[in-house]
Amino acid sequence: MALKLEWSNEQDKLAISDELIALLDKLLQKAGEAEGVTEGEVALTFVDDENIHELNRTYRGIDRPTDVLSFAMQESLDDELEIVYEVDADEADQLDAMTDVLGDIIISVERAQQQGEDYGHSLNREIGFLFVHGFLHLLGYDHQDEVSEAEMMGKQEAALSQVGLLR
Repeated sequence: MALKLEWSNEQDKLAISDELIALLDKLLQKAGEAEGVTEGEVALTFVDDENIHELNRTYRGIDRPTDVLSFAMQESLDDELEIVYEVDADEADQLDAMTDVLGDIIISVERAQQQGEDYGHSLNREIGFLFVHGFLHLLGYDHQDEVSEAEMMGKQEAALSQVGLLR
């Protein structure tokens, strides 16, 4: 299995072009290559501010919309118990497919459009930035302090420049 992008559009304010999806797939390949991630699946969903607000409130306890949310499937905590499955061969194939899922990225297209205008760059650049930001979160990166934020920002900008999404 290669690094694969699955996507869906659950908002109706802006059309999502095939060109944008191709660009995001290329960005995923470049960011994955830089991180040594060559296999897995990333699920990307485009939503509006109302939907991302609800998700942010439900899963993070933050009662406002945000630009991007990431839900990693490969995370495990030190205290977390390992799950042991007893399954037949068909079920084993399904479980193997599930273990290849890196996680979900949800982007508010409304928020991305506004931020692109605020920062003076294209919608594609803003969505690309949010996508690679979300991807790095799926891999365990965070930006809780200045050092980790600088590291994450550098990785994001490097991937974006490789696909021509410059400021």
